[in-house]
Amino acid sequence: MRGVVFTGGREVETLNFPDPTPGPDEVVLEMKASGMCGSDLKFYRAPKGGAANLGFPMSADPIIAGHEPCGVVLAAGSAVNPRLAPMGGRVMVHHYKGCTTCGHCRSGWQQLCQEVPIKVYGVNDHGGHATYIKVPANTLVHLPDSLSFATGAAISCGTGTAYGALRRMNITGNDTIAIFGQGPVGLSATQLAVAMGARVIALDVSAERLARAREFGADAVVNPAESDAIAAIRDLTHGHFADLTLDTSSASSARIAAIRSTKVWGTMCFVGEGGDVTIDVSPDLLRRQLRVIGSWTFSTVIQEECARFVADRGIDVDALFTHRWTLDQAEQAYKLFDTQTTGKGVFLS
Repeated sequence: MRGVVFTGGREVETLNFPDPTPGPDEVVLEMKASGMCGSDLKFYRAPKGGAANLGFPMSADPIIAGHEPCGVVLAAGSAVNPRLAPMGGRVMVHHYKGCTTCGHCRSGWQQLCQEVPIKVYGVNDHGGHATYIKVPANTLVHLPDSLSFATGAAISCGTGTAYGALRRMNITGNDTIAIFGQGPVGLSATQLAVAMGARVIALDVSAERLARAREFGADAVVNPAESDAIAAIRDLTHGHFADLTLDTSSASSARIAAIRSTKVWGTMCFVGEGGDVTIDVSPDLLRRQLRVIGSWTFSTVIQEECARFVADRGIDVDALFTHRWTLDQAEQAYKLFDTQTTGKGVFLS
């Protein structure tokens, strides 16, 4: 089979790999859609001979990229319950593997496993930018029939991450939320928050991304490169600031602006990977009773819940995708995605 590999220095190759065969508890999926996620760029941009490091043990062998896999069940191991993985079943993949037996793993949070070094598909084990993918059966999440494979790929990381963060923030229709960064995760958050009834203020330095946020239902847009983001949010909220703020950008300036534009007793959430922020604890946090949380992706239960939410409300997640590619176009696809000015890309087969 063919698989896309990041070789360092903003270069990719499409290599040949043996077709996978499932072990007793594993399944092989025929890939239908594999999304491109902003965190892929850390590996795409890693220097040649080096490696991006997100805190996971890395393999010295070529690893197939892509951690938003969605496809159909092609083969299953002898111990796999056919109800979980019916032949031809439409499924997403929860792209982590832990020990599988601890409390985190059994509750669907394998990425939080403290017992073994976790596997992340597309990072330190083969991912979805390929013809096939082999994964444990317990990572499969049903894809509703009304949703496209591309939507399933988005829910498998970017859109699911946005949903998980909004869920943790307990967003309601009474809230105003400011969303910093309108890349794929930020746009997903805008789209979902609108569907949840909230008033959305979208922020980004890209005019194209702000225009898309408007199309997705944002009530107001702010370009921090052109105006003071904190002052703009204060003005848009009658001096009270936002009930909730969400940073998807990982930019230090956006993160501190998100904190400082959250109202007293409000909640601020980080989802963007990497980067740092310097906080003046007393005025920024203590004296405003601020709640600051981090939200890392989601569980299998929340992934399934997100898919149902999208299906039941007819949310057009496919609209996130501005570019659709084949595996043979991987080099062109990542060169464009690396500019971080466009929408989301996906590999389809």
